[in-house]
Amino acid sequence: MDKFKDKIQLYFEQIAPDLDRWSDRNRYYYRDIQKLHQYLVPKGSKVLEVGCGTGSLLAAVKPSLGVGIDFSPSAIEIAKDKSQTSHQESQTSGLSFYCLDAETLTPEDLNSEKFDFILLAGVLGYLNDIQSVLDRLQAFCHPRTRIVLVFHNYQWEGLLHFAELIGQRRPQPPQNWLSQHDVLNLLMVTGYSTVKIGKRFLFPKWIPLLANFINRYICQLPIIDNLNLTNYIIARPSISSATEAIANYSVTVVIPARNEAGNIQAAVDRMPALGKHTEIIFVEGHSQDNTWEEIQRVVVETQRVEEENGSGQFSFKIMQQKGKGKADAVRLGFAEATGDILMILDADLTVQPEDLPQFVQVIALGRGEFINGSRLVYPRSGKAMPWLNTLANKFFARAFSYLLGQSLKDTLCGTKVLWRSDYERIVANRSYFGDFDPFGDFDLLFGAAKLGLHIVEVPVRYQPRTYGQSNIAHFKEGLVLLRMCLYAAQKIKFI
Repeated sequence: MDKFKDKIQLYFEQIAPDLDRWSDRNRYYYRDIQKLHQYLVPKGSKVLEVGCGTGSLLAAVKPSLGVGIDFSPSAIEIAKDKSQTSHQESQTSGLSFYCLDAETLTPEDLNSEKFDFILLAGVLGYLNDIQSVLDRLQAFCHPRTRIVLVFHNYQWEGLLHFAELIGQRRPQPPQNWLSQHDVLNLLMVTGYSTVKIGKRFLFPKWIPLLANFINRYICQLPIIDNLNLTNYIIARPSISSATEAIANYSVTVVIPARNEAGNIQAAVDRMPALGKHTEIIFVEGHSQDNTWEEIQRVVVETQRVEEENGSGQFSFKIMQQKGKGKADAVRLGFAEATGDILMILDADLTVQPEDLPQFVQVIALGRGEFINGSRLVYPRSGKAMPWLNTLANKFFARAFSYLLGQSLKDTLCGTKVLWRSDYERIVANRSYFGDFDPFGDFDLLFGAAKLGLHIVEVPVRYQPRTYGQSNIAHFKEGLVLLRMCLYAAQKIKFI
């Protein structure tokens, strides 16, 4: 093992002056690696890169605090010189580089700093003890940290070796060739949960029009994607139930309501206490019945009872939307929310309020960061979801699972739960997608996927509505969903 490590260190010391020259020679490949990381890492994040080389990737993600470590003194000196030159030219700062060995790294080496993202791009193959490195990186994680691992598909080993022989690739030392399963297993045994798995880049040489078409579209097709050169995995540190308690967090439940007068009283009466405090926000939207009047009556009466009992567990806000659609209602409610955890409950109560504590438990205990309800696990009556609706739901679930790179069983369930801090990040990043979603569900799902949030599902017991009629025009909105599939493909999958 020591001989392997010595060979790798000697190799990088010798090749360090030529690293940028080789990167420039294969700029099409390295630009794609930069593009991937720029997509995954929001600007202004705190980023640690392990095996940073000359620092080009770290600079490309534009961190507020960027720290690069590498065991090659020569590479680190080049990275420092490049960073200093860039700082003088652009008057920007925030990058630091240290000659450190990831296999002996301690918190004290980096002043016990915690990072939002830890990058290991093309590094795993050169590590002497991958498990030890992943174990040590836990000390630099907070509960929301993302580990981004990028590595070659082992099926390319022979072709890449041939590229070395003909001078088209930088000569390589002996290295590990890891399968995706190998990396997933290493993450599991070192205490990480996998958030997302992806594959990209099938055609590594630039040919105008052809290369971009293949690498943006063809390479993402099922079966063909298994041949891609680049594998990437996003993971997060696992959090034990002892580190976070449900009682530490307040919860806001936003209830969009249109023509739901007969369900308002039940929505309040059946609402369980959630977290340390439960805020209920009703957003009424151009009802043709007396929904608005009923909301006012129920809230006034409930507040009176709360004051008499002195419980203080529930508080209320009510408002009417000026815009139209559920998406507008949800955004209005979330903008006024004060809870740590945000939830959506449809006023038709087909998802039962009694199921909401399970959502709070999952997110508060760190078992997921974006919690999506799933109506397709437990048995349900044909009245609640006719067979054609079930078929459509399954189709869109598979389509969006493929596009988002995370497994989802029911994307159309209206009950969704996330941290308010993450919702604020989704809002800040909304310009990437634009205002495309009339329902609101996919604005949140796409935003969560873009931020690399850990999306999990909680089964709900889906019930037939007991009052009123559905506000959904199934055929028309099915066409909208198809358009959103195509939109997601352009903005998330084929990038």
